[in-house]
Amino acid sequence: MTTAPGIPTAAVSRLVTYLRILEELEREQILNTSSGVLAARAQVSAFQVRKDLAYFGRFGTRGLGYTVRLLKRELTRVLGLNRSWNVVIVGMGRLGQAIANYPGASEYQFSYVGLFDVDPDLIGQLLEVPTRREQHVSIVKRALNEPRRLPIEHIRDLAAFTAQQPVDLGFLAVPPEHAQTAAQSLVEAGVKGILNFAPTLIQPGMTEGEGLQEISDEWRDVMVENVDFLVGMKRLAFYMLNPQLKDQDPEGST
Repeated sequence: MTTAPGIPTAAVSRLVTYLRILEELEREQILNTSSGVLAARAQVSAFQVRKDLAYFGRFGTRGLGYTVRLLKRELTRVLGLNRSWNVVIVGMGRLGQAIANYPGASEYQFSYVGLFDVDPDLIGQLLEVPTRREQHVSIVKRALNEPRRLPIEHIRDLAAFTAQQPVDLGFLAVPPEHAQTAAQSLVEAGVKGILNFAPTLIQPGMTEGEGLQEISDEWRDVMVENVDFLVGMKRLAFYMLNPQLKDQDPEGST
């Protein structure tokens, strides 16, 4: 699987890891680093680091390595984390509430703007969510803006909500049997990015065209990322029984 011609999905995943490492180095007040240091912390080879970075541009200086601050800035830009992303969560059970309460999203310009469900016992409840941490904002101003409380709304009101409030991403935390319907609601409301936590694959809407099925117009530009904890657990169980196969993963370490 690739994200763009010639760029493996695994390389993008590793880019996220490199960014996290650069943030650690910055907190440690380390100004410069190398592919070897990044590789050691990411548990990949230095060649892999250089190859991954080369997909996205030319970084660093031969023989001198990378300036931590500059490489962090460039990877932040490449990953689209230098802009704000408005997020809604569909499914406000235990998983949805845990996602909403996770403070890490706000550190990367992801802002929760809406919460949705169908359970009448949940509709109308107020849930505390973290405030996005703007750069170059005073500590006093941050304190005044935190925390926020959002009401849980019915999913039938999602389209009306997005007509008033721009939404970039939708997180699905619903039972698997409702995931496809919930995803369709997001797409019909104009949401172009879906992070699916349900243990099922989301299928794009299809239409008939000249005797062949093709992706419908409303789904054509929609990106779906599946996050399945059970898949991770099963992979872990397999590699625990077959550790010699771990380093033979053709996609590389993610």
